[in-house]
Amino acid sequence: MITLFIYIRFTQLKLAMKKILLFTLILSFISISLFAQLIYPQTKKCDTITNYFGTKIADHYRWLEDDNSNETKAWVVAENKVTFDYLSKIPFRDKIRKRITDLYNFPRMSAPSRSGEYYYYSKNTGLQNQSINYYKKGTDGEEQIFIDPNTLSKEGTASVGFAGFSQDRKKLAFTVSNAGSDWQSIYVMDVATKKQTIDKLDWVKFSGAAWKGDGFYYSHYDSPEKGKELSNANKNHNVYFHKLGDEQENDLLIYSDEKNPLRYHGAEVTDDGRFLFINISEGTSGNEIIGRDLTKGSSDFKLLCPGFDFDYSILDNTGSYLIVQTNLNAPNQKVVLIDFNNPDTSNWKDLISEKKELLQSVTIAGGKLFCTYLKDASSHVYQYSRSGILEREIALPAIGTSSGFSGEKDDLILFFTLTSFTSPSTIYSYDIVSGEVKLYKKPDLTFNPDDYDTKQVWYSSKDGTKVPMFIVSKKGIKMDGNNPTLLYGYGGFNIPLTPTFNAARMVLLENGGIYAMANLRGGSEYGEEWHKAGMLDKKQNVFDDFIAAAEYLIREKYTSSSKLAISGRSNGGLLVGACETQRPDLYKVCFPGVGVLDMLRYHKFTVGWGWVVEYGSSDNEHDFNNLIKFSPLHNVKPINQPATMITTADHDDRVVPAHSFKFAAQLQANQKGIAPTLIRIDINAGHGAGRPLSKTIDEDTDIYSFMFFNMGVTPKY
Repeated sequence: MITLFIYIRFTQLKLAMKKILLFTLILSFISISLFAQLIYPQTKKCDTITNYFGTKIADHYRWLEDDNSNETKAWVVAENKVTFDYLSKIPFRDKIRKRITDLYNFPRMSAPSRSGEYYYYSKNTGLQNQSINYYKKGTDGEEQIFIDPNTLSKEGTASVGFAGFSQDRKKLAFTVSNAGSDWQSIYVMDVATKKQTIDKLDWVKFSGAAWKGDGFYYSHYDSPEKGKELSNANKNHNVYFHKLGDEQENDLLIYSDEKNPLRYHGAEVTDDGRFLFINISEGTSGNEIIGRDLTKGSSDFKLLCPGFDFDYSILDNTGSYLIVQTNLNAPNQKVVLIDFNNPDTSNWKDLISEKKELLQSVTIAGGKLFCTYLKDASSHVYQYSRSGILEREIALPAIGTSSGFSGEKDDLILFFTLTSFTSPSTIYSYDIVSGEVKLYKKPDLTFNPDDYDTKQVWYSSKDGTKVPMFIVSKKGIKMDGNNPTLLYGYGGFNIPLTPTFNAARMVLLENGGIYAMANLRGGSEYGEEWHKAGMLDKKQNVFDDFIAAAEYLIREKYTSSSKLAISGRSNGGLLVGACETQRPDLYKVCFPGVGVLDMLRYHKFTVGWGWVVEYGSSDNEHDFNNLIKFSPLHNVKPINQPATMITTADHDDRVVPAHSFKFAAQLQANQKGIAPTLIRIDINAGHGAGRPLSKTIDEDTDIYSFMFFNMGVTPKY
């Protein structure tokens, strides 16, 4: 009987092995067929040549910068046809889409925050394109829909942001953006009745609404040239005062700088209405603040924080004293007191001194200061009195990324969220007096977060610098060098990467995959020195850090080159493009997303000029000699390229799609192997903010389908 059982099991095993072998052969045949059928659109080359300080650089695809030309539009259609034809033939794509849709389909909400009588928060039942804004009076009031962005466009491509509440909290200025563009319009709503006023302000970017009396201060650019709204450089970010009920053309100009038309200007008013501040910056780091005492009746501004070598953020005031967060003489940030009447830096007083950990953010609520520090890229939150006395470290329930702790000055209870790589935002309440933390809302999931492990490792970069990296995987998987792995990075603009949840990522983890996130130089994980070590002529350090992360994962048998994908977006798209062109042998699959890929011309579009402080400019000879070394577009070689799917969007006016268009054309012209070199161009979408969930699911589906297919991995679904 035992012998018969063994025989039956052996026969079943042989049949199963035959099925696996047959499916593998079918998959290989499909893969070979797809590669063989890939015929890219014929992309013409123009003879454009630019002379940079004696070095002549050809720009064969500059014509693709004109996103409004019929020729470019035809090219986009042709490229998308190749891409989506390829993706449609991946046999398990529909199953991945179904699983990703299921993973996103859970109720979620943001942490409530009080303004006046009401608590405000957003909620999504699961698959709504945009989360809906709700409010209720007090903690126990009846929940009501406040603003539903899904009603503003049929496709769910309109997104809403809160620009600022009036000082009496009875009105709200809110923004609406369409199709992912940075351009916004400002509207005003009466909070109690939810009725909109007649006010509508256009051509707004990077602006809040700083209320004073019967109106508010805001910033907007000159109206762009028709047809060039999404590409032309934005100039003259001027500050205006809008009185409710007036036409925008009658708004009062408060501040402009004709000599420096490329600077950003933002207005702030203290909660007591006493001071108006203008925050001035030339790029993404370093700013200057000038101020006016509105009780004095003078139109003159006083220099409070000199620019542009350091960062300053005014948090609040106590009488004439301003509470300011800064990295002046404190690379890891500190909080200081500045007397508006005696603002010279020699008179500044430390309120909360610098620590060895980065002070990432400070919020003020309930009469306290809540300081969030980063320790090895995870949140630690401390409560201070307004006089700078440490009262307690808040006992966060887990290691992860925390946000919230905002509200009114008389609040006793605040709310905050905590998230990790394998668990979406869980909301907690916090008692300011007792320090008690209570669970408020926990999401219901279709998977068990306890089935997964997250660990942090340190590896050596090319110059010996120790760089941290998070590694996430299912418990118990074998580290045999055969695990499909996605390595993600950013490394720039003083932005830290901390543990966050992404529902689609679970598709990778559920199928025995590994997610790795490297905390590269250029970010702020370890303060301003870490940032400076990855900017300007030190930018190559960022790419070296990422390449070393890939080498570590291969060396330590987490994965192999044949099972490794790299991904990054925006500045992270530059990261992927640079690393792909520098070390194409290391990766099987590359995903440069909405990337800055033409480093010689990025500053000539929309707000690209604001990144010169981070990258340098090809208009400067020293910077040109640095940029040309790593600019992805200019370093593509005629070799066997890794499988690549570039992602961009037609309404991206942050990093214009011309970057991706030109890089795709260059890669396709130089592809000597059979791996696909595709570009996926989303329609009616932008850089990423405000994207409807349906488009997110579509892109996530295509990314993981493309990745698995090109690695020869068959998901279990």
